[in-house]
Amino acid sequence: MEDLSAKKREIDEKLQMETQKLAFLKDSLNKSNQLTENMVSILESFSSRLHKLEDTIVPVHRDTKNLQKLQDNIDKTLSSLDHVISFYNVAKDVEQTIREGPTGRLDSYLQSMARVQNAVDFFSTNSPGSPELHTVTQLFESGKDQLEREFRNLLTRHSRPVPAVTILDMLGTEDDPEDIPLEHLPERTVAELTEISRWLITQNSTDFMNVYAQIRSNTLLRSLDGLKEHQAKTGTATGVSPASGGSRKLALKDTPTKKTAYLKGRTIIRKAGSSIMKHSSLTLDTARRQGSNVVAELKDDVSDTETDTCILCISALLKLMQSESKLMEGVIPERYHNSIFEQLVQQSMDGVVADVENIATSAKRCIGKHDYSAVLSIFPVLKHLRAINPDYEEALKGTKQGQKLPSLMSTLDTTGAKALEEFIDSIKNDPDKQSNMSKDGTVHELTSNAMIFLQNLLEYLHTAGGMLAAQDPAGMKAAEINERKLSIYIGKVLGALQLNLENKAKGYDDPALTAIFLLNNYHYILKTLKSSGLMRVVVLQTSDIEEHYEDIIREQKRLYSKSWSGVLRHILEISGKTVSQQRAAPQMGKLKDKERQTIKDRFKGFNQEFDDIYRTQKGYAIPDQELRQTLRNDNRDFILPAYTAFREKYEPMQFTKNPEKYIKYSPEEVSATIDRFFDLSA
Repeated sequence: MEDLSAKKREIDEKLQMETQKLAFLKDSLNKSNQLTENMVSILESFSSRLHKLEDTIVPVHRDTKNLQKLQDNIDKTLSSLDHVISFYNVAKDVEQTIREGPTGRLDSYLQSMARVQNAVDFFSTNSPGSPELHTVTQLFESGKDQLEREFRNLLTRHSRPVPAVTILDMLGTEDDPEDIPLEHLPERTVAELTEISRWLITQNSTDFMNVYAQIRSNTLLRSLDGLKEHQAKTGTATGVSPASGGSRKLALKDTPTKKTAYLKGRTIIRKAGSSIMKHSSLTLDTARRQGSNVVAELKDDVSDTETDTCILCISALLKLMQSESKLMEGVIPERYHNSIFEQLVQQSMDGVVADVENIATSAKRCIGKHDYSAVLSIFPVLKHLRAINPDYEEALKGTKQGQKLPSLMSTLDTTGAKALEEFIDSIKNDPDKQSNMSKDGTVHELTSNAMIFLQNLLEYLHTAGGMLAAQDPAGMKAAEINERKLSIYIGKVLGALQLNLENKAKGYDDPALTAIFLLNNYHYILKTLKSSGLMRVVVLQTSDIEEHYEDIIREQKRLYSKSWSGVLRHILEISGKTVSQQRAAPQMGKLKDKERQTIKDRFKGFNQEFDDIYRTQKGYAIPDQELRQTLRNDNRDFILPAYTAFREKYEPMQFTKNPEKYIKYSPEEVSATIDRFFDLSA
């Protein structure tokens, strides 16, 4: 029971608590409803007021927006009016600037021209045919003319020919020529020309480029003319030539070592001639005769200076063209480079081509007169053209001017090859006039001139060989072909020379003089082949050439020795045995009159023959000192032992009461007399 009562009390307590909570919830719900009603009332009031405000503000906002649009339209209209009005004022604003020209104020001038151009565009679009369009168009054309005139004036005023000394320095350096500063135009001038060029190009104006080509072409030509005048005044081949003591060398692609071999020209002939005269120790009359002939042969229409200056101008033109091409890069648009550059260099190229053609023409004229030494003026030019042609092709790429050098080289090749072949014919057909033959049997001028000519060919081995090479054999390099061709050619010249010398030698009545003449010439040929380096080339085709000439020289010595037969027959026994081989002669008392007379006749005959051969042969000329001494030694070895034995045998015999009348020479005197052979002054 007690448990039930406790549970009841517990339930009653919980019920009371739940009742209290329910009462609290009802009270809270009532308050919430009241607050909701109040909030709804407030919101309804706010909504009502908002509608009233919207009805009031929206019309005002709409009106304000419309007013803003109107304001913007007004501002735009005013701005447009100002812009349009500015075009009407352009002519007035910039007329003075345009009239005064762009000199000294190019940037501001171009800005003014931009304004005029805009005005032209405006009136062309909006008011074609209006007087304003006519005005600004005329003003624009005037300004354009001013810019073209300024371009011409700037270029004319600052384009000066490159001084000759500067060109020589540029050519004389061993460094890269591009490293040498060559300022054709001031930097500021180039910048202004570039600006004007760009502006004119935007206007589709190209006349200024022709002006550029004309002015720079004239400047280039004046530079070359100045170089020629400088060379003419200084009288030197280069202005910095090694001969003048200059420290520089012409760095032209003529040889692998870039030396000045191409500047030798025809001076080689004079040097070679002088060397030969000195080396050979010719007699005075012979030297004068041959020297005058060599000098006469050298006096033709082609001078050393002309050839050397031509070569120098070829190199100078290349370097100047390269610098002109670099100068064009900023001023002339790239797409016009080839056409303008061709105009620019054409006149100078024509001048250089004409110089080379003049040399070729002069050489042809001299060759037509049988002066074949003139062909030597072609070699240095052709050699240099071949060496420098690749650089010319690179510089003239894209132009027609690049074809001129190959054409020139072909002309020179043809001229040179023809002259070389005709030179052989001239040697074959050189007249055998007795008046042309020396009285002393010295080296004939045909021989000396021919060998000088061949030595000069050696200086231009590959050039001359290239002339002669009609077609390159398969499997051979060009250098081998050239050497082989020149070897064949030299062999032909030597063969023709030998044939002519043999014919000329027939003009001598004295067999001894004939032998001396041939001995002199063949010895001179052989010695020249060895000393000059020609032998190295000749043996490529004729390996036994040295043995050939040595055999001929030995044969001529043998033939010459026959001239002593008249002397020897008096001091040799009839049987052919020498006196020293005979039995001892009988004493004086046992000599018969016939025997004494025989001894007298032998001594007398020896004296007379020896005197005669001395008088004759002391007038013979052997220019080469070594050969002269060798021949004297041969004569001494040939005569002196026999004479000594002859005298030693018969001198003790009393075959005469006046021995001094018959025994005229002692062995020493015979030897001394032989030493005076081949000496006209003895």
